[in-house]
Amino acid sequence: MPRDFTDWERSCAWLRGLTEHERERVMDDLQVQDVAPGDMVCRRGARARHWVGVLDGLVKIASVSISGKSLTYTGVAPGGWFGEGTLLKHEHWRYDVIVLRKGRIGLLPAETFFWLLDRSLEFNRIIVNQLNERLGQFIGQLQIDRLSSADERVAHTVAAMFHPVLYPGVDRRLRISQEELGYLCGLSRQRVNRALRHLGGLGLLQLRYGGIEVPDLDALRQYESSAEITEQKVAG
Repeated sequence: MPRDFTDWERSCAWLRGLTEHERERVMDDLQVQDVAPGDMVCRRGARARHWVGVLDGLVKIASVSISGKSLTYTGVAPGGWFGEGTLLKHEHWRYDVIVLRKGRIGLLPAETFFWLLDRSLEFNRIIVNQLNERLGQFIGQLQIDRLSSADERVAHTVAAMFHPVLYPGVDRRLRISQEELGYLCGLSRQRVNRALRHLGGLGLLQLRYGGIEVPDLDALRQYESSAEITEQKVAG
């Protein structure tokens, strides 16, 4: 009797594009680990041996400079998979992946990842699309870090976590605490709280118990603070 993959398709949406035989191989090879806050999923400098997915929980991708300064590149919400670029280039991890919330991590061995690439056109399309979306996300994050006010950083960080391609496991509500959001934005919990209340007052998001809802994702993505708009007018 064929396996029922319904429960897995929320955290492994890419399974839908595979054949029955390919899905069977994936589920036979997939390793699942329970993780707790502070656990290191990937360590900078270590050899990349898996394609990594967040089945449940929240992680951050970050690095620490020689001087000890921490730089967070992005967060990965449920349903997000990462590391395909590192595997394709046969590189070691260039960043650390640290668990922010208790959850489960999926580890698909590199051998299985390349087996799918060799035989599945649909999987190749998924990976190309993922790489393209990830590049756009990092370019946007770079602009936010360099040009944006604190309110904008919070707004765009929240919006990025609702990405339908990179994080298909997130629906209308994002489970995240203000402390976790602060880790991703590089801001204090108090400053995040002020930003969230300001954005909530504008109707761009709604604070719920244990999470955030976004009624209009496009509006949140396009948010610019009045200070930034004023600076642009003066510069112009």
